[in-house]
Amino acid sequence: MFTGFSPEAADFLWGIRMNNNREWFIAHKDAYLRDLYYPMKDFAALIGAPFITEPGMVCKTSRIYRDMRMSPDTPYKDRLWICIRRECEWWAKEPCLFFEITPEGCSYGFVLWCPGVPVMNEIRADMLSSPNTFLQMVQDVKNATEMDLTGTPYVRPKPCEIAELKPYFSLKNFMSIREMPFCDEMFHASFADTVRDTLQGLHPYVRYCQKFVSLE
Repeated sequence: MFTGFSPEAADFLWGIRMNNNREWFIAHKDAYLRDLYYPMKDFAALIGAPFITEPGMVCKTSRIYRDMRMSPDTPYKDRLWICIRRECEWWAKEPCLFFEITPEGCSYGFVLWCPGVPVMNEIRADMLSSPNTFLQMVQDVKNATEMDLTGTPYVRPKPCEIAELKPYFSLKNFMSIREMPFCDEMFHASFADTVRDTLQGLHPYVRYCQKFVSLE
């Protein structure tokens, strides 16, 4: 049962960042399991519950072990994350809800990280055909979460004659993320409710983007 993260979770993450080797990890594995791994699994079960009932949706929790083929000098990650999305070959092309814990604190929200040009072209076409529908979705999500829809802009802005759409029209991806340092809020069981409710408020972005990712 999730009862909150602890300051010891931050201690472990700082430790593995500064001592990224097998000897240190083995000596502190009990702390990893107690303070980070098991709380993270319980946390994932709570925040993922409303979403995995939808067909094809999964809730994945990362492993601390790196692929040694990719990072032979740093065998362990200094962060863990939870990703709620559809099953896919590469998560970055799917709209995702996520939670990540790092030595500095945590972040959570929605991201469509690398959708590709055709997907964003389809989304822009939909914005133009139904601007009020798109803008109302953005406003409804902001009302529910107090979070803005942002992203990475193209170097050359895409031309758009509808002023209200311009902040979104020239984005090459979408994200809506809340970041926070380690604090008392994270140390209580109710933190899972806060994150779950926020992700539910952001879920309309997932449903919206899934329509266009499925066309690729």
